[in-house]
Amino acid sequence: MTNRYDLIKIQEKLQKKLTPDRYQHTLGVMYTCAALAMCHGCNLERAMVAGLLHDCAKCIPNDKKISICEKNNIAITEAERKNPSLLHAKAGVFLAKSKYDIEDEDILDAIRYHTTGNVDMTLLQKITYLADYIEPWRNKATNLPAIREAAFQDLDKALYMVLHDTLQYLETIHAEVDSTTQQAYEFYRQLQEEKQD
Repeated sequence: MTNRYDLIKIQEKLQKKLTPDRYQHTLGVMYTCAALAMCHGCNLERAMVAGLLHDCAKCIPNDKKISICEKNNIAITEAERKNPSLLHAKAGVFLAKSKYDIEDEDILDAIRYHTTGNVDMTLLQKITYLADYIEPWRNKATNLPAIREAAFQDLDKALYMVLHDTLQYLETIHAEVDSTTQQAYEFYRQLQEEKQD
């Protein structure tokens, strides 16, 4: 199989755009995406590209993220207006297309939904979302050992656990909850309930 993407070139370009800590996190996500892809039968190269580019817009100033979205007719939710750092996912899709030549819609959607999650995510989207949460350098999230274990056994259960903990955390800090995250939580909660019936 021929590789479609030059991962080394993308890494070199990305390293210049991210802080050292963010780049370290990004590599952790890429390698975690690779491990999850091998475990769950997802295309390895696509998973690594999604993991590598998931935060490609993270270190851009918030006003620039807003500007990128407005100039390119990318919708901005109320939650994103209140917390523009959330826009790094949508701005990241634009940068992945325009600066890194990514055309694969599933990779782009994996970048788009890596922060909020989404209902009925594809395998690649699930892997990218979870890898961002469980990569080796993450250590502050609640239930992290159990979520890491679940991610290699039952992706939907792990998604439910992450979404549940994320909503609880956002509630404790009185932060705005993006409607996409709430809908994703309801979707994966219902899947877990159906499995138990």
